Amino acid sequence: MDQKLMKALAQIMEEHKLTLLELEEEGTKIRLERAAAAAQTAAAPAAPVMAPAAAAPDVIDFNQFKEVKSPMVGVFYAAPSPDAAPFVKVGDRVKKGDVICIIEAMKLMNEITADEDGEVVDICVQNGEVVEYGQTLVKLS
Repeated sequence: MDQKLMKALAQIMEEHKLTLLELEEEGTKIRLERAAAAAQTAAAPAAPVMAPAAAAPDVIDFNQFKEVKSPMVGVFYAAPSPDAAPFVKVGDRVKKGDVICIIEAMKLMNEITADEDGEVVDICVQNGEVVEYGQTLVKLS
């Protein structure tokens, strides 16, 4: 999912004063949630209170993610061999130039490296999956 979609979803939440929004698309599930205002009693309804987005500690700013995209069409491999551990896992810290995956194209194994330092927050494709040119492989924070 792209950043434009994340912005649009956040705007919908803000406009409609939603505290929870879930979306599933092509196997990717997103759950946006923000802290609810203080509980209101039925006897004395209070005016709606808007909590600033920055005040909610569990709000994720999707606009801050850096995406590592596929430079070619091919097959994504998360590890150097079927028996080996994956190059990266969610939560791992990577530095610029670290190998994050391999893409096999025309029988050649191409190492894909991180463009910048960051923490892996999402691996967007499954091992052995065919990827398109420009498809997001990994998201870094």
